[in-house]
Amino acid sequence: MIAKLRKLINDHWDIVMYLVFGVLTTAVNWIVYFPLYNIADFSATVSTAVSWSVAVAFAFLTNKPFVFKSNDWSSKVVVPELIGFVGCRIGSGLIEAGLIFLTVDILHWNGNFMKVLLSIIVVLINYVGSKLLFKENK
Repeated sequence: MIAKLRKLINDHWDIVMYLVFGVLTTAVNWIVYFPLYNIADFSATVSTAVSWSVAVAFAFLTNKPFVFKSNDWSSKVVVPELIGFVGCRIGSGLIEAGLIFLTVDILHWNGNFMKVLLSIIVVLINYVGSKLLFKENK
């Protein structure tokens, strides 16, 4: 039983690591957002933009080596990876915002349910986008 569990984890290590660093990225986002919004009295929009930027930077710096084992830090590799990574995050962020606007603000569906559902979808979009972007260096 334990051997089967170890094999399952080893076979899907990139997904396990992506989930671990996804939780950490979410924590970074909130650790930046809440003090800016609640203590520094920045607007929600500015707080969100700053926390999103810090979280995306954290995600790139951790996902590249630890999740996707892309260890080439030369500019010819990093620049295209970074552009693609940020582009994917912008794209998934816009998809989430657009779908929240449509389903919650326009159609009046349950906002909490849609946020959870769309968060799962965004994580999947980001994982697939990152998987396609990073090349594993062995």
